[in-house]
Amino acid sequence: MRYLLALLAAGLSVTAFVAGETGTQAEETAPAVQAVADSGPRVESCLSPADLREAVAERQVIEPVAAIRAARTVIPRAEIQRAQLCRHAEGLVYMLTALRRDGRFVHVVVDAKTGAVAGQY
Repeated sequence: MRYLLALLAAGLSVTAFVAGETGTQAEETAPAVQAVADSGPRVESCLSPADLREAVAERQVIEPVAAIRAARTVIPRAEIQRAQLCRHAEGLVYMLTALRRDGRFVHVVVDAKTGAVAGQY
């Protein structure tokens, strides 16, 4: 059911985009989208799966499973959809995307060396 709601919400937003929102409604939503984009961490680039495996093998970062466990402490009932290892200003972080039960996506940032949750947006 959660997947159905997420797909429905995504389909509605695509339909609105294709229909070409014009006028004041589109202008009113643009600042909100920019504010959400600015609220997240500045990620320079994400590593490939091969680079992720190499970093884990060399013990430079924790395993992705440990990062997922850390993220579940702040969003216990959400389903993790994606986990990426990315470069950040302070070093490497895991960027996790989770789907909450209400159908909303949440992004959690986990420090890749310590496993501490660095933020949520």
